Amino acid sequence: MSRSGNRRTRTADNTGLIPILARKVREVEAAAQRGKVAPANRTKFLVVALLMREERASLKTDAGLADAERAEQLKRLDGIASILARTAARDTSLIALLETDAAGLSPAAKKLRREYLEDAGYDVPDEEPEVLVSANATVVPPELAERQVVPTSVKSRQLANPFMAPDLTPAKPHGVGRLSNWELLGPLYRAFEYGAGGRAASMELPEAPTIDRLSPPGRELMVHQSRFLQSVQAGHRTFLLADEPGLGKTAQSLLAASVADAYPLLAVVPNVVKMNWAREVEIWTPHRRATVVHGDGEKLDAFADVVIVNYEVLDRHLSWLGTMGFRGMVVDEAHFIKNMSSLRSRNVLALADRIRRTAPGGNPLMMALTGTPLINDVDDFRAIWQFLGWIDGAKPTPVLMERLEEVGLTPADAGFFSEAREAVIDMGIVRRRKIDVAADLPSKRIVDLPVELDDDLGRSIRDAERELGARLVTRYRRLIAARANSRGEDVDEIPDDDLMRLVARQELEDTKATEDGLNVFTMVRRIGTAKAGLAADYAAQLARSVGKVVFFAKHIDVMDAAEELFAKRELKTVSIRGDQSATLRQRSIDDFNNDPDVSVAVCSLTAAGVGLNLQAASNVVLAELSWTAAEQTQAIDRVHRIGQEEPVTAWRIIAAQTIDTRISELIDSKQGLAARALDGSDVAVGSSDSVQVDALVSLLRSALES
Repeated sequence: MSRSGNRRTRTADNTGLIPILARKVREVEAAAQRGKVAPANRTKFLVVALLMREERASLKTDAGLADAERAEQLKRLDGIASILARTAARDTSLIALLETDAAGLSPAAKKLRREYLEDAGYDVPDEEPEVLVSANATVVPPELAERQVVPTSVKSRQLANPFMAPDLTPAKPHGVGRLSNWELLGPLYRAFEYGAGGRAASMELPEAPTIDRLSPPGRELMVHQSRFLQSVQAGHRTFLLADEPGLGKTAQSLLAASVADAYPLLAVVPNVVKMNWAREVEIWTPHRRATVVHGDGEKLDAFADVVIVNYEVLDRHLSWLGTMGFRGMVVDEAHFIKNMSSLRSRNVLALADRIRRTAPGGNPLMMALTGTPLINDVDDFRAIWQFLGWIDGAKPTPVLMERLEEVGLTPADAGFFSEAREAVIDMGIVRRRKIDVAADLPSKRIVDLPVELDDDLGRSIRDAERELGARLVTRYRRLIAARANSRGEDVDEIPDDDLMRLVARQELEDTKATEDGLNVFTMVRRIGTAKAGLAADYAAQLARSVGKVVFFAKHIDVMDAAEELFAKRELKTVSIRGDQSATLRQRSIDDFNNDPDVSVAVCSLTAAGVGLNLQAASNVVLAELSWTAAEQTQAIDRVHRIGQEEPVTAWRIIAAQTIDTRISELIDSKQGLAARALDGSDVAVGSSDSVQVDALVSLLRSALES
């Protein structure tokens, strides 16, 4: 990107580079005053900022300039910098462009930079041809090289399969079409802004088959899910799956991988849902193995069919992920990569590019999942489209270009926008809302999201569980020994269920008497505190995706932590707690139901679980579990009530590998009593003991077995 020093002499008149930059920056400023800056003007803004910095550096080191002339030219550059700052203040999305360097320019920006320099009289050398990346090239940027880890399991896989057959299929030649010389990304973005014509952005899908042959025994696909999978079965391989939360995007993507035989499959997901992804693999594709990458990957199974990694640790694993021969890649909550200049986005896009180039057999399955593909403006499509291989830098890839050529129009023609929009949608955009597929959905359902507590607090919780389990074992063995002595018998090693329940009840009575120290109540509270951030993070994602969310927690510290995170995410909340006056509480309820700017109601599970109407939302997040099924049901029914027009989904955040998991199962089992007694159900009824006693019995049984 260097330019020759051979240029016209700088003068204070209207020649040279500075006057050109001044004219261009005023054009961008005028556009910003009219509204959001379009992609073409964003490129202009970026190039002006870059050339201004280059010119300033050149002026400061030019020995041939008199001090007075240097000062005059620097003053003119300061004026340009002021206009750039004012423009970025109007459209804050431009701020990220101010520090872009020449090496990171798109082809369109490189072309514009060259034009400005040539107009200013600079001799600009021809661009060096881009070096094609070898199929064996790494996806690791130099600054991350030292952070790379290669788990032992990956080394074993590499030894078992040291090479892969290259794809030698020749590329299909593409001729020059009517659109070859047009700048197309700007018009394509505008097509989604202005060319909708009332039609939803969702491709035509085949009809659902009469018989569901894809879901495993005991599971059943909904119609909208079956239609998506029929498209995969028909050979479609790239999708922006933008269904609203609660419509089963994870299940659809996993079954799509099964249909397309896209294994091994890489799933890049937020930390809060990575354990749920592993569980969904077991549920929907039980014949496939999943492995979750934690930390440095010590427990990784590199021979698994589905590799699940969260964004936060991805940068440490780029080197080996690029060598695994993935046949498919899923990016969950794909709006996380919208900032093309972020390291997160660059890592994901580099892996995606490698998978497209090296996937055995070619044509990998690429899926971007997000209920909110657009957050700020249509330019947010850029990273997702690049991930899917629809665009390459500043231009459509040949497959999209071919569809646009088939339209038979150019951006100068009136009908281009609506037709171009349809062409992009047909590349694989699928969008369904809850209300659109309401007939497919139950009116109310509970979805468990297991989360991994893999920090210091999570480890301390598991240590405390082991300590509590050991204490219960000591009680139990004393009781067993006393009974054996009284009967003159040997100690029976087979666990006695009645004695275990007696021990659990004694433990619970002692706990209630002291209310201090390590017990089942303090355990659950610590788990709730550890889950608070993850639960709030998921609620924030829901609020961005589908609107209002009700967030329930038992403890004040969990509510406080959640409200702090929502404030950082600039989400307006109301709080419903037990210490509020009736007037203040009603005002909070009214604000939540009527104020469109209020996104989340943060509610006490005990104080807000009854008597409230929060039906402005259709999504509930249960950050902490209740001790009774009735309390949980009452909380969900603040949303699921007469007047609710959408199916309601309650998302329970469950701490995996802790007593939290067992408590959630026990709560569900207690639902059986009401179902059997009141609804005529023949579901089996569990123990008549409290959830606390049953949880302690479960903890004791696990400790004895270990």
